Amino acid sequence: MVAHRTAATPQLLDAVRRRAQVGRCKVTLLVPKPYWDPHTEEAELVVELAVPLLEEAAGRRVDAVIGDSDPVEAVRELVAATAVNEVIVSTLPKRVSRWLRRDVPSRLRALGLPVTVVTAEQSSRSLLANVNAER
Repeated sequence: MVAHRTAATPQLLDAVRRRAQVGRCKVTLLVPKPYWDPHTEEAELVVELAVPLLEEAAGRRVDAVIGDSDPVEAVRELVAATAVNEVIVSTLPKRVSRWLRRDVPSRLRALGLPVTVVTAEQSSRSLLANVNAER
């Protein structure tokens, strides 16, 4: 699966749980480096926080790889280095997803692998309302 900010969302955890119930599989979390600052430790922090939750959902060990800041290139590099049977793309909601605007799922399908898109739920709470409530 390829994810960044959504690597530990309930929707992705549910998708991993369902996939693990279908049959034995090797699970790898691929976290692209952030495009806005690929030299930060942000991807490492995502891995550190997400892997224990993903392992619990999968019921087995989850490998983690930090890849290129372009998620398509990151998947391409992983596919070249290891056997991959399918890709789960975890994204932010359409309104804010840079990956969906860049059509990452379709570009990944061009690699010849099945691609499933898991979209994080959008909060019904207004950020502005939360800021005003704190004042």
